Amino acid sequence: MTVELERIERATAELEALLGELDAALSGPYHADQHHALPLDALFEPHVRMFLARRDGEAVGCGGVAFYDGFAELKRMYTRPEMRGRGVAKTMLDRLEGEARDAGLPLLRLETGVYQDAAIGLYKAQGFGECPPFGPYTELPPHHIETSVFFEKPLSGL
Repeated sequence: MTVELERIERATAELEALLGELDAALSGPYHADQHHALPLDALFEPHVRMFLARRDGEAVGCGGVAFYDGFAELKRMYTRPEMRGRGVAKTMLDRLEGEARDAGLPLLRLETGVYQDAAIGLYKAQGFGECPPFGPYTELPPHHIETSVFFEKPLSGL
């Protein structure tokens, strides 16, 4: 299966549909104050790169990477359920890691939820290790991040 990645510079109906599916999936197991997703307009600020994953022209996943001082953070990664296990997320993750590495950042971080077993498995398989909360997550009340898992992966020397 060939997965093509397309960098997008603005919100599209396809991206909005994918993010709607992601938000719906996360709304079940998590309280509203435990959602830490960037809003749609923030995904297109200068320090963020956003991508769609396509198979046979159809948008089947999305993901972004935000650049901060000293690290990059994965944002809004999602693959449609029927496409999981087919390399879409790994292809996206490889690209986002490359973007962070090319930007000269030494560390790639992310926050995900404790119930996102497939995502956690992917991140661990790709060399991410658990870490404490970072950046703005450190300023949140504990109950806002009690269902969060934080990961990081060194990018320097790779």
